Amino acid sequence: MNRELLRSLPKVDELLQEETIKQQLGNSMRVIVLDSLREAIEVYRKAILNDEIQSLTKEEVMTHSIMLLNKKNLPKLRKVINATGTVVHTNLGRSLLSKDAIDRVINVAENYNNLEYDIEKGKRGSRYSHIEDLLIKITGAEAAMVVNNNAAAVMLALDTLCREKEAIVSRGQLVEIGGSFRVPDIMKFSGAKLVEVGTTNRTHLYDYQDNITENTGVLLKVHTSNFKIMGFTEEVSIEDLVKLGNENEVPVVEDIGSGVLVDYSKYGFVYEPTVQESIRKGIDVLTFSGDKMLGGPQAGIIVGKAKYVNRMKRNQLTRALRIDKMTLAALEGTLKHYLEETEAINNIPTLNMLLCPKDELKKRAQKLKRKLQNKTDKFTFTIDNDYSMVGGGSMPTEKIETYVIKIKSESFTAPQIEEKLRMNEVAIIARINNNEVIMDLRTLFEKDYGIITEAFRTM
Repeated sequence: MNRELLRSLPKVDELLQEETIKQQLGNSMRVIVLDSLREAIEVYRKAILNDEIQSLTKEEVMTHSIMLLNKKNLPKLRKVINATGTVVHTNLGRSLLSKDAIDRVINVAENYNNLEYDIEKGKRGSRYSHIEDLLIKITGAEAAMVVNNNAAAVMLALDTLCREKEAIVSRGQLVEIGGSFRVPDIMKFSGAKLVEVGTTNRTHLYDYQDNITENTGVLLKVHTSNFKIMGFTEEVSIEDLVKLGNENEVPVVEDIGSGVLVDYSKYGFVYEPTVQESIRKGIDVLTFSGDKMLGGPQAGIIVGKAKYVNRMKRNQLTRALRIDKMTLAALEGTLKHYLEETEAINNIPTLNMLLCPKDELKKRAQKLKRKLQNKTDKFTFTIDNDYSMVGGGSMPTEKIETYVIKIKSESFTAPQIEEKLRMNEVAIIARINNNEVIMDLRTLFEKDYGIITEAFRTM
């Protein structure tokens, strides 16, 4: 241990007198500058104690403190660039909002608004009224409301219709969603008693019929959007479930998951059930997410028969699950686009990315490759065919043809390139396959090409 080097460590008060640090005080809060100075000094103290350095200067400590300060000043929740090709990427914030939805959020965020005020009547109103008419028009349902996510929507529906009663559900539909949240656990918290029927791969109508009792609260159908069972399978159709429910005066609740409002099979995708179709087939209550295939903010949307939805609105649990003004504004802005399908495809980023023509992606790849090659010669950039994913637990078997840029280097390994991109000031999240770093053009925006090229230039 070098005691002389320890004694030469600058004090915080001493560093505060330096012009470089005074400039930082003018740009940042004093408490953050002080924390950065103390942490920088501590880093060098430990390095000296561990015999990792043999000399130091005051400038080195200040430089390190400024690096720490810049890091502290970055928002914890901040922009990243998604180069993975997974469109609805749960870890990266799922769906991006349309321009109109963003404008509506800004409007209500910076102004007082009529969140729970009926302007025409001059008295208190309902926050659900702002989007209920839109949801009714788009889905064909009798009534609608929104809570903070789809798990909450399922829980509220079961708590309202099935507390201390039995909910009959196919064993093959007891899914686990992200973060280890499981449908059986959500049902348990709602106060409903789970009654599993059928087998993992095959459930018949008589499985439901044989288990209906005077204590049956709902027949529950859960769309397995995050996995597929292939081969020797069978499940009961919505029509048959609805007929059985009507005969026994038991409501049928469907958790359709991703909230598909567009028939993607028209565009070459595998068929995915739509909300409108389930409503037409007579489902009593339907729940789905706002931030998956719908392309809006995080929300749990409930549509269905008015007599059931109105009961949910009166449930005291609703207050704990309600959404705020900004989510409502973003959801209204998103749903407005769905009044015309082409409007939705052109303006909602999630839909636009999913349905972007492959030829357009090739043009983007060529443009980005040219920019990259003009900035650096340390890397080899190759355009190739690959597949994008929908993500968010939606259409798990669907592979979307795309174009990617593959990156290799004699100076860096693939993991090193991936890490440097990830640790860029604006993190660039790519993926690795066969020792190549891959950037998928489907989830990249031209506005970010400059950030990407600069990241490679400075490696």
